[in-house]
Amino acid sequence: MKQTFTSKTPVISDDDAPKLTQAAFDGARLRVAGKDASRSEWQAAVRARVGKQRINIMLDAPVVEHFKSVAGGRGYQTLINEALRESIRGQDVVNAVRQVVREELGRVTA
Repeated sequence: MKQTFTSKTPVISDDDAPKLTQAAFDGARLRVAGKDASRSEWQAAVRARVGKQRINIMLDAPVVEHFKSVAGGRGYQTLINEALRESIRGQDVVNAVRQVVREELGRVTA
């Protein structure tokens, strides 16, 4: 048996919040730690908090196209970042194994 639930509360379709316009963003005050800040100070604070650094990098077109196709066009830079992280983690594992092998070989030959 299918149940239907109804509400006696009227649904309000209009949003009470004003629409944000480019003029509203242009007039916004940038603040860091509760104090007014310049755009460059604000950007530096955001970068420090996020822990990311903006760089310019040249990549092969097929590499960029691959990540864009996997990500559906949006978020492809995040996928590139994740691939680089995985590469670093993989390299850390390789280096750890090499160190263990060297230590073990040192015990055998000593």
